[in-house]
Amino acid sequence: MITVDPRRLNLQAGQRVLDLGCGEGRHAIHFSITDQVDIFGLDLSANDLATAAERAQPFAECGQQRGRLQLCVGNALQLPFPSNFFDVVICSEVLEHIEDYQGVLQEIYRVLKPCGIFAATVPAFFPEWVCWKLSDAYHQVEGGHIRIFREKKLRYAIEALGLTYFARHKAHALHAPYWWLKCLFWGRDDSPVVRQYHRLLVWDMMERPRITRWVETLLNPLLGKSVALYFVKSSAEDSAGVPLSVAAAGAAGSREEQAA
Repeated sequence: MITVDPRRLNLQAGQRVLDLGCGEGRHAIHFSITDQVDIFGLDLSANDLATAAERAQPFAECGQQRGRLQLCVGNALQLPFPSNFFDVVICSEVLEHIEDYQGVLQEIYRVLKPCGIFAATVPAFFPEWVCWKLSDAYHQVEGGHIRIFREKKLRYAIEALGLTYFARHKAHALHAPYWWLKCLFWGRDDSPVVRQYHRLLVWDMMERPRITRWVETLLNPLLGKSVALYFVKSSAEDSAGVPLSVAAAGAAGSREEQAA
């Protein structure tokens, strides 16, 4: 189950892709199977990366991996990659966990090539707000969500770096009620209603019947659990690697201060 729409990424053979905060590898493994790219999965958790490696192994053994998958432990605030290194960066369901998310965005900008694509996904405001209202434990667990993003605020923070927004969508509407039930019965996953809804989701993901795909597509704009935003990095930078739009804004501000 991936959140990023592959059609928005315009992946080309031989490109480098970063799945930042890859966790157990759902996006990284997916793109290593579907595209001839070098995909790097980076996460703070060595345990999650071990799980990702274990899940990817059967595809490699069967010759189903079209791309090359590399997994590494790393800090999103200090990425171990040179500037302008990646053609595509994915950061899915990560920024809501990090205090200094602006610092992470700056690192993403640094390692993304000019004209590269950045895809960010976070929990959508309304479904996430309901979860917070139903359960404090949902967002107070160690490593849990520390904020609810307003979509426009996140978009403006990314655009301020010099990236241009070009698309959005919501995803996983059928998962929103599941998390509401989880929050309502927090700590009681053996509750019949939680178990039955979980079975529904597993059946949907494995069988992908037309009826649930149609229902979720219909509900996504309103109840999508996640919102995905897509950006492209400007091709114009000054000699210091600063976007010309940002540099120009800073210069204009300095002139205004001098005039004052």
